[in-house]
Amino acid sequence: MPTVKLNNGVEMPIEGFGVYQVSDFNECKQAVLDALDSGYRAIDTAQAYDNEEAVGAALKESNIARKDIFLTTKVWISNYSNAKASVEESMKKLGVDYLDLVLLHQPFADYYSAYRDLEDLYKEGKIRAIGVSNFYPDRLIDLVSNTDVVPAIDQVETHVFNQQVEAQKYMEKYNVQIESWGPFAEGRNDLFTNSVLTEIGKKYNKSAAQVALKYLTQRNVVIIPKSVHKERMQQNLDLYDFELSDEDMKNILALDTKKSLFMNHESPETAEMFMNWSKN
Repeated sequence: MPTVKLNNGVEMPIEGFGVYQVSDFNECKQAVLDALDSGYRAIDTAQAYDNEEAVGAALKESNIARKDIFLTTKVWISNYSNAKASVEESMKKLGVDYLDLVLLHQPFADYYSAYRDLEDLYKEGKIRAIGVSNFYPDRLIDLVSNTDVVPAIDQVETHVFNQQVEAQKYMEKYNVQIESWGPFAEGRNDLFTNSVLTEIGKKYNKSAAQVALKYLTQRNVVIIPKSVHKERMQQNLDLYDFELSDEDMKNILALDTKKSLFMNHESPETAEMFMNWSKN
């Protein structure tokens, strides 16, 4: 598995396994076990996913050494006022004494206070790297300019229909690694049958889904595809025996709408929604 080197020297697999919307304990535990058995060595969860305990149970049952697994969780906004305690609670649920990466899940509420808590945990050695999620360039630049530890990661909606090309340029300028959530856009815009991706895939005997993932990793975007089907997990890992041509990359770039398929974090309605959630 190829890796990326974060801004503090920590190596992270360029592809991991996500467990968003896998809230059933047994289903999530089995999915993580299947993912590890398939070859994944990075697992991405979050406090808001309500499955940290299931992930922890899978890690305990697996025969993979803890040091060989890159484990990520995210702090939910309702915990920003006491992020340090919430991260320590996450570690208990996950059954670990350190985390490889912890992100702030949303750029709302008192994220400066929460980030300083992450900085403290990082300096104490309880977290190997810290970062953010869903921070658009304006908020990322503001945070970078006013904190001691530059975020190692910014995890944002990134897929062939919303490619984050400009945002990635700013992340690279400030030495922040881009990571994709929703690399399949949850199948929206008929991604799995898209004619451009399908035709490119025929040249390499790959599916539209594999081409969509390869496009991101070839742009040095970390990906965390999700599936509860082991065969698809394995297919999602089968990306590293081919390279897309310059023409392929150009044709896929043309699919970019530069708009979210889920929500605009800069809209007042989104801000109001998250601020309400921060109080729950």
